[in-house]
Amino acid sequence: MVSISTWFRYIAHKVDYSVSLGWKNYKGGQVTDREARDIIWKNFFQGRMTYLHWNKGEEMAPTIDGKAVTLVRNLPTADPTRVFVGDVVLLKDPEKPDNYLVRRLTAIEGYEMVSTDENDESFTLEKDQCWVEAENEKLKAKEANDSRTFGPVQMTDIVGRVIYCLRSAVDHGRVQNSYFGMRKDTPVLEVELDVDEMAKSHKA
Repeated sequence: MVSISTWFRYIAHKVDYSVSLGWKNYKGGQVTDREARDIIWKNFFQGRMTYLHWNKGEEMAPTIDGKAVTLVRNLPTADPTRVFVGDVVLLKDPEKPDNYLVRRLTAIEGYEMVSTDENDESFTLEKDQCWVEAENEKLKAKEANDSRTFGPVQMTDIVGRVIYCLRSAVDHGRVQNSYFGMRKDTPVLEVELDVDEMAKSHKA
Protein backbone atom coordinates (compact mmCIF):
# COMPACT_ATOMS: atom_id res chain seq x y z
CA MET A 1 0.00 0.00 0.00
CA VAL A 2 1.49 3.30 -1.12
CA SER A 3 1.29 6.07 1.48
CA ILE A 4 -0.23 9.48 0.77
CA SER A 5 3.13 11.22 1.26
CA THR A 6 4.70 8.88 -1.30
CA TRP A 7 1.91 9.68 -3.77
CA PHE A 8 2.56 13.40 -3.35
CA ARG A 9 6.28 12.90 -3.98
CA TYR A 10 5.50 10.71 -6.97
CA ILE A 11 3.15 13.32 -8.44
CA ALA A 12 5.81 16.02 -8.00
CA HIS A 13 8.33 13.87 -9.87
CA LYS A 14 5.78 13.14 -12.58
CA VAL A 15 5.04 16.83 -13.11
CA ASP A 16 8.76 17.50 -13.49
CA TYR A 17 9.12 14.52 -15.84
CA SER A 18 6.17 15.51 -18.03
CA VAL A 19 7.29 19.14 -18.32
CA SER A 20 10.88 18.10 -19.09
CA LEU A 21 9.69 15.72 -21.80
CA GLY A 22 7.43 18.33 -23.39
CA TRP A 23 10.15 20.99 -23.24
CA LYS A 24 12.74 18.63 -24.73
CA ASN A 25 10.53 17.93 -27.74
CA TYR A 26 9.62 21.61 -28.14
CA LYS A 27 13.20 22.83 -27.79
CA GLY A 28 14.35 20.27 -30.35
CA GLY A 29 11.86 21.66 -32.84
CA GLN A 30 9.96 18.38 -33.01
CA VAL A 31 6.61 19.78 -31.87
CA THR A 32 4.63 23.02 -31.73
CA ASP A 33 3.57 24.84 -28.54
CA ARG A 34 0.21 23.12 -28.55
CA GLU A 35 1.70 19.69 -29.19
CA ALA A 36 4.17 20.24 -26.34
CA ARG A 37 1.29 20.99 -23.97
CA ASP A 38 -0.49 17.86 -25.17
CA ILE A 39 2.63 15.81 -24.46
CA ILE A 40 2.82 17.21 -20.94
CA TRP A 41 -0.81 16.42 -20.12
CA LYS A 42 -0.77 13.02 -21.79
CA ASN A 43 2.36 11.89 -19.96
CA PHE A 44 1.14 13.22 -16.65
CA PHE A 45 -2.20 11.41 -16.77
CA GLN A 46 -1.35 8.31 -18.83
CA GLY A 47 2.41 7.90 -19.06
CA ARG A 48 4.87 6.01 -16.88
CA MET A 49 8.29 7.20 -15.84
CA THR A 50 9.79 3.73 -16.10
CA TYR A 51 10.19 0.99 -18.71
CA LEU A 52 11.74 -2.46 -18.96
CA HIS A 53 15.15 -3.06 -20.49
CA TRP A 54 16.64 -6.47 -21.24
CA ASN A 55 20.31 -6.45 -20.36
CA LYS A 56 22.85 -8.01 -22.70
CA GLY A 57 26.35 -9.06 -21.76
CA GLU A 58 28.19 -9.68 -18.50
CA GLU A 59 29.93 -6.31 -18.24
CA MET A 60 27.91 -5.27 -15.17
CA ALA A 61 28.09 -8.58 -13.29
CA PRO A 62 27.51 -9.24 -10.46
CA THR A 63 25.29 -6.15 -10.10
CA ILE A 64 23.38 -7.01 -13.28
CA ASP A 65 24.00 -10.24 -15.16
CA GLY A 66 23.53 -10.95 -18.84
CA LYS A 67 20.06 -12.45 -18.54
CA ALA A 68 18.49 -9.87 -16.26
CA VAL A 69 15.43 -7.73 -16.86
CA THR A 70 15.86 -4.23 -15.49
CA LEU A 71 13.49 -1.40 -14.67
CA VAL A 72 14.79 1.91 -15.98
CA ARG A 73 13.65 5.36 -14.93
CA ASN A 74 13.42 7.49 -18.04
CA LEU A 75 15.44 10.71 -17.89
CA PRO A 76 14.34 13.20 -20.59
CA THR A 77 17.18 15.47 -19.49
CA ALA A 78 20.42 14.10 -18.04
CA ASP A 79 22.43 16.70 -16.14
CA PRO A 80 24.27 16.84 -12.78
CA THR A 81 21.01 17.74 -11.00
CA ARG A 82 19.21 14.61 -12.23
CA VAL A 83 21.89 11.93 -12.57
CA PHE A 84 24.75 11.46 -10.14
CA VAL A 85 28.15 9.83 -9.79
CA GLY A 86 27.52 6.29 -8.56
CA ASP A 87 24.34 5.76 -10.59
CA VAL A 88 23.92 2.77 -12.88
CA VAL A 89 22.77 4.35 -16.13
CA LEU A 90 21.42 3.30 -19.51
CA LEU A 91 23.15 5.17 -22.30
CA LYS A 92 23.51 5.14 -26.05
CA ASP A 93 26.51 3.15 -27.23
CA PRO A 94 28.91 5.80 -28.63
CA GLU A 95 30.23 3.28 -31.15
CA LYS A 96 26.88 1.74 -32.15
CA PRO A 97 24.11 4.40 -32.08
CA ASP A 98 21.32 1.81 -32.27
CA ASN A 99 22.63 -0.05 -29.23
CA TYR A 100 22.34 0.77 -25.52
CA LEU A 101 24.76 0.05 -22.68
CA VAL A 102 24.29 -0.31 -18.93
CA ARG A 103 27.26 1.14 -17.06
CA ARG A 104 28.15 2.83 -13.76
CA LEU A 105 28.60 6.61 -13.89
CA THR A 106 31.96 7.25 -12.20
CA ALA A 107 32.76 10.88 -13.07
CA ILE A 108 31.14 14.01 -14.50
CA GLU A 109 32.25 17.41 -15.80
CA GLY A 110 35.06 18.98 -13.78
CA TYR A 111 36.51 15.69 -12.55
CA GLU A 112 40.22 15.16 -13.12
CA MET A 113 40.92 11.76 -14.67
CA VAL A 114 44.23 10.22 -13.66
CA SER A 115 45.37 6.95 -15.23
CA THR A 116 47.20 4.18 -13.41
CA ASP A 117 49.48 4.08 -16.44
CA GLU A 118 52.27 6.64 -15.98
CA ASN A 119 52.48 7.08 -19.75
CA ASP A 120 48.93 8.46 -19.93
CA GLU A 121 48.42 12.15 -19.27
CA SER A 122 45.74 13.25 -16.84
CA PHE A 123 42.84 15.35 -18.12
CA THR A 124 39.71 17.06 -16.86
CA LEU A 125 36.25 16.19 -18.11
CA GLU A 126 34.76 19.10 -20.03
CA LYS A 127 31.26 20.53 -19.67
CA ASP A 128 28.52 17.96 -20.30
CA GLN A 129 31.04 15.11 -20.44
CA CYS A 130 30.99 12.05 -18.20
CA TRP A 131 32.87 8.79 -17.62
CA VAL A 132 31.20 5.38 -17.38
CA GLU A 133 32.64 2.00 -16.46
CA ALA A 134 31.67 -1.66 -16.35
CA GLU A 135 31.87 -3.55 -13.04
CA ASN A 136 32.87 -7.08 -14.01
CA GLU A 137 36.37 -7.42 -12.56
CA LYS A 138 36.94 -10.60 -14.55
CA LEU A 139 36.97 -8.62 -17.79
CA LYS A 140 40.00 -6.79 -19.12
CA ALA A 141 39.60 -3.08 -19.83
CA LYS A 142 39.42 -3.70 -23.59
CA GLU A 143 36.62 -6.23 -23.09
CA ALA A 144 34.54 -4.02 -20.81
CA ASN A 145 33.41 -1.67 -23.58
CA ASP A 146 33.36 1.44 -21.43
CA SER A 147 35.06 4.83 -21.17
CA ARG A 148 38.43 3.15 -20.73
CA THR A 149 38.18 2.19 -24.40
CA PHE A 150 35.88 4.77 -26.02
CA GLY A 151 36.69 7.71 -23.73
CA PRO A 152 34.32 10.32 -22.25
CA VAL A 153 30.70 10.38 -23.38
CA GLN A 154 28.16 13.17 -23.49
CA MET A 155 25.68 13.43 -20.63
CA THR A 156 22.98 13.71 -23.28
CA ASP A 157 23.74 10.10 -24.25
CA ILE A 158 22.30 8.97 -20.90
CA VAL A 159 18.63 8.07 -21.32
CA GLY A 160 17.80 6.54 -17.95
CA ARG A 161 18.83 5.27 -14.52
CA VAL A 162 18.56 1.55 -13.80
CA ILE A 163 16.62 1.25 -10.54
CA TYR A 164 15.58 -2.41 -10.23
CA CYS A 165 16.97 -5.72 -11.47
CA LEU A 166 15.26 -9.09 -11.83
CA ARG A 167 17.52 -12.09 -12.42
CA SER A 168 14.79 -14.65 -11.73
CA ALA A 169 11.37 -14.83 -10.08
CA VAL A 170 13.07 -15.32 -6.70
CA ASP A 171 16.21 -13.26 -7.24
CA HIS A 172 15.46 -9.59 -7.70
CA GLY A 173 15.97 -6.30 -5.92
CA ARG A 174 16.78 -2.65 -6.05
CA VAL A 175 19.94 -1.54 -7.85
CA GLN A 176 22.43 0.26 -5.61
CA ASN A 177 22.73 3.78 -7.00
CA SER A 178 23.94 7.05 -5.51
CA TYR A 179 22.22 8.32 -2.36
CA PHE A 180 20.60 11.17 -4.27
CA GLY A 181 19.51 8.94 -7.14
CA MET A 182 17.93 6.37 -4.84
CA ARG A 183 16.17 9.07 -2.87
CA LYS A 184 14.64 10.51 -6.04
CA ASP A 185 13.64 7.06 -7.31
CA THR A 186 11.99 5.71 -4.14
CA PRO A 187 8.46 7.08 -4.78
CA VAL A 188 8.68 6.11 -8.45
CA LEU A 189 9.60 2.54 -7.52
CA GLU A 190 6.86 2.25 -4.92
CA VAL A 191 4.19 3.29 -7.43
CA GLU A 192 5.40 1.81 -10.72
CA LEU A 193 7.30 -1.37 -9.79
CA ASP A 194 5.50 -4.54 -10.92
CA VAL A 195 7.65 -7.59 -10.18
CA ASP A 196 5.11 -9.96 -11.76
CA GLU A 197 5.29 -8.03 -15.03
CA MET A 198 9.09 -8.17 -14.93
CA ALA A 199 9.02 -11.91 -14.22
CA LYS A 200 6.72 -12.55 -17.18
CA SER A 201 9.02 -10.54 -19.43
CA HIS A 202 12.00 -12.49 -18.12
CA LYS A 203 10.36 -15.82 -19.01
CA ALA A 204 9.43 -14.55 -22.47
